[in-house]
Amino acid sequence: MKLKLFSDPRYLPEGVYPVTLIQPFWSEYTEKFHLENREYYIPPWDKLISNYAKISDSLFEITSLKEADFAVLPFDWLHVSGNTWTAKTNKSAYALAIEFVQMVKQAEKPIIIFYCGDRSHEYIPIQDAFIFRQSLIGARRQSNEFVMTALYEDLVEYYQENKLTIRQKQQKPVVGFDGCADQGNWSIKFKDLIRQGVMLASGGETFPPYEGHRLRNQALKYFSNSPLVETNFKIRDKMAFFEAKEPEEKLKVRLEYVQNMAESDYILCCRGRGNFSLRFYETLCCGRIPIFVDTDCALPYDFRIDWKKYCVWIDTKDLPQIAEKVAEFHNQLSPEQFIELQYECRQVWKDWLSYEGFFANLWQHF
Repeated sequence: MKLKLFSDPRYLPEGVYPVTLIQPFWSEYTEKFHLENREYYIPPWDKLISNYAKISDSLFEITSLKEADFAVLPFDWLHVSGNTWTAKTNKSAYALAIEFVQMVKQAEKPIIIFYCGDRSHEYIPIQDAFIFRQSLIGARRQSNEFVMTALYEDLVEYYQENKLTIRQKQQKPVVGFDGCADQGNWSIKFKDLIRQGVMLASGGETFPPYEGHRLRNQALKYFSNSPLVETNFKIRDKMAFFEAKEPEEKLKVRLEYVQNMAESDYILCCRGRGNFSLRFYETLCCGRIPIFVDTDCALPYDFRIDWKKYCVWIDTKDLPQIAEKVAEFHNQLSPEQFIELQYECRQVWKDWLSYEGFFANLWQHF
């Protein structure tokens, strides 16, 4: 189904990219996503919408407000490049948002707002909008709130020559993890406590950002102490990919991350600073089976997809039994089913969680 959309670059704050949905239609604002044919190197993580851009015209039509099915706020509620802010705390951005919303409401059109990133569980003071978030707390979820996919590049396409690596079933499941876990880094936690205090003082909501790292650390210990699984862990003391400054360093970390997945059967996926796991999406992208630690999360298209079919689902209260649950899941699969599930994980990512898949099905939310 092709949707007619309205947005207006006059309501885009200076120096801010349009929301992902609109980017292919406003190439003058998103030039870096259209440089694939230039001579110099563009890293894969800067090509995140290239595949979606190729089909965007078949999914959406940019029209006048009068003709539109939906109006789209042109910028993300959360801005994370340079000085991080939300539209709620940035007066000029908030004024633009309110002016845009008032114009749309006068035309009696429904509005779509995207709020992506770690903080995106916070309340948006705009009534009757369809809100797409990456971080969403299930108990607080409203009927007009949906989950936005979270990803960068297609890891298989860019790092595995677009060839999915398939593993054969072994007697013991191999559990992989490459990332940051709580290793007692109190300086980072202290800085984050300061950030939470600033948010509270400014009227924002707070959320315990290091709870996920604590849970990861516990899960890793349970796996390491269990004879039921083999472990393939590379535990880092920082978010190496995001904190790396040079492209060469980022690429090295990225390749190590993908290699860890390629050499594992199951990947531990537990929330980070926000209440969602980027690793969950990347695991499915690589055709691996997520071990999803549910911290009252919500997932994209959960009204269409039975996500428990594609992962080992772990409630936080069952964390001490995580190794037993993975072993039980693994033992119930035949060698053929184990292989098939890898293909299914990759396919569900392509069909529903890649940008082209997510936006191709966007109409189903309405």
